[in-house]
Amino acid sequence: MTSAPTTIGDSGILSTLLSDDIFHPVEPQTLEETGVSPVLIETLVYKYLLQVGSAAGRTIAKRLCLPFGILEDMLLALRSRQMLVHQGQGQVGDYFYALTEQGATRARGAMQACAYVGPVPVPLDDYILSVEAQTIRAEAAKRQQLEEAFRGISVEPQMMELLGPAVNSGAGLFLYGAPGNGKTTIVKRITRCFGQHIWVPHTLIDDGQFIKLYDASCHERVESTEESLLKNESSDSRWIKIPRPTVVVGGELTMDSLEIRHDPTTNVSEASLQLKSNCGCLLIDDFGRQRIDPTDLLNRWIVPLENRLDYLCLATGKKIQVPFEQLIIFSTNLQPTDLADEAFLRRIPYKIEVGDPSLNEFRTLFEVFCRSFGCQFRPEAVEYLVDTHYKPHARPLRRCQPRDLLTQIHNYCVYHDIQMELRPDYLDRVVNSYCTAVSGE
Repeated sequence: MTSAPTTIGDSGILSTLLSDDIFHPVEPQTLEETGVSPVLIETLVYKYLLQVGSAAGRTIAKRLCLPFGILEDMLLALRSRQMLVHQGQGQVGDYFYALTEQGATRARGAMQACAYVGPVPVPLDDYILSVEAQTIRAEAAKRQQLEEAFRGISVEPQMMELLGPAVNSGAGLFLYGAPGNGKTTIVKRITRCFGQHIWVPHTLIDDGQFIKLYDASCHERVESTEESLLKNESSDSRWIKIPRPTVVVGGELTMDSLEIRHDPTTNVSEASLQLKSNCGCLLIDDFGRQRIDPTDLLNRWIVPLENRLDYLCLATGKKIQVPFEQLIIFSTNLQPTDLADEAFLRRIPYKIEVGDPSLNEFRTLFEVFCRSFGCQFRPEAVEYLVDTHYKPHARPLRRCQPRDLLTQIHNYCVYHDIQMELRPDYLDRVVNSYCTAVSGE
């Protein structure tokens, strides 16, 4: 492993220079360079063929995310040991392989021991080095990046001034305020300030335990558009290039989600939320409304926030030390002082209130959403709404309301097959059904 830029493997310096990556996983040139036992790779070959029956050598290599060149000798060796048999000619220099009876027996035993079938895992130590190289704290988000990240949504200048230093610090952040004012939207945009892509492995391995890290619900695969054939050829396929992740968890959060979860039936584990959000953002949404006590949850974060390290247990009982390298954000409708004591709040250096929009911003939001609905903006209709339905009832303005009210007008107009318009009588109609949400009660 070299220092900045970082690579895994013995080559790849040129390919890294051709990209903007601060870390680049280099394609292994030998089985030894994968960092895992050849016996483990053999069992993955057995289990894959047990599933599909027969496959070409290149197909097997693609499934295991290894170059065919380094797997070919293993396949031929397994054939000579009468574990595999040729079932026909494939592409030039390749064959179709199937399990012999002896190989099928070995495969069934391996499948009973562990049902994992997929890419060859990456050693935990290699992953730790990758996180250290790609940490979000290595990038200093500037004002320009922040403005670009929030393009298309309404964020007032005062809020930008507060968010900028907080995001730049890479430390913890509390966003609090009334519901409906865009706290979750703000957090989801924050990760865009750190524009660099990162690499994450499909699967980790440590102490013989498979830990699935890549999660399509948290990670978005970046399709390679680079024209450099050298770069594409030198990338280790066991790793996936993604934008920095934003992992969002709300009221469904449990303490179990913060640990490595082991399935005793398959003997395969799932990475914790912290691992999945490394080098990105972890948002605890609606904090204080989880099914677990907020104090228990906060106590779980104290050591990681202080040391930027976390300690997790494998199914074998082994405790592992892993990086805790993400911007952790707590979003809540409650006051932070009602949820946490001074010792914890000290470790979350930034507490920012997301207040209600001004009347000018409220009008602007109506104008923005009118454009998205293809509807003419009529400022007099917004004035009517505020004077008739807000001021007399002392109802607070919320940033979600222009979108929600226009959505209801749209639904009403579609149902009656009439043109959508921002009209006072339409607003009267939809406010009656939206009144509870508008009132903020």
